[in-house]
Amino acid sequence: MHAETLNCPNCGAASSTEASKCEFCGSRLATISCPSCFGMMFAGSKHCPRCGAAAVVPGRADIAARPCPRCRIEMKPVVIGATTLGECVRCEGLWVDVKSFEKICADREQQSAVLGTASPATSTLGREVNKVRYVPCPECSQLMNRMNFARCSGVIVDLCKHHGTWFDRDELSRIIAFIRDGGMNISREKEKLAIAEERERLRQEQLAMDMRRSSMLRTGEDTRVTGIASARGLLEYLLD
Repeated sequence: MHAETLNCPNCGAASSTEASKCEFCGSRLATISCPSCFGMMFAGSKHCPRCGAAAVVPGRADIAARPCPRCRIEMKPVVIGATTLGECVRCEGLWVDVKSFEKICADREQQSAVLGTASPATSTLGREVNKVRYVPCPECSQLMNRMNFARCSGVIVDLCKHHGTWFDRDELSRIIAFIRDGGMNISREKEKLAIAEERERLRQEQLAMDMRRSSMLRTGEDTRVTGIASARGLLEYLLD
């Protein structure tokens, strides 16, 4: 993401859009998408610094207290675009319920908000999350499945198919970038190819089975005819 300079909505100090905290007042900084021009501005700003449009502040929906699957501390509600998600303040992972994730995947404005909120991950954090560890669903406490999103994105997420998806830091923004780069179309084409290949494999197996069955029937018929001929020959011999 290209770094730009905006003003901290708390103290007014200049700060880069890639900064996660204000260097002067220490306020947590997150960028959101302007509802008018879709440019980036800090969450909490009253107006877009580019077009002057008033920032839309979505209603903050309360979510039930849930533990972070990794850190086990209580997550806090955070609004990204028009969606309220659960965020861990320690590891900065995000918990997204099923319906919210579907909306984010389908809505470009929501995708802009996600990409605007993303911040660079540290190398230490990257090493920690690369360790494979199954984590429990914050809702049902069952261990979640690890899956490669869309089977070809290269982003391994933790999924509870009934309740939602856990994204380690930057994983959600990487998925949105994958979607915007046409990754879902590539995934669908790969799935179509896999289905076509599987159908052809089954067709070939069916042909082979039909050929074996036909061969067995012919062999059985030949054996029966031979048996009849042998019995007739024996009968003629006895009668003579």
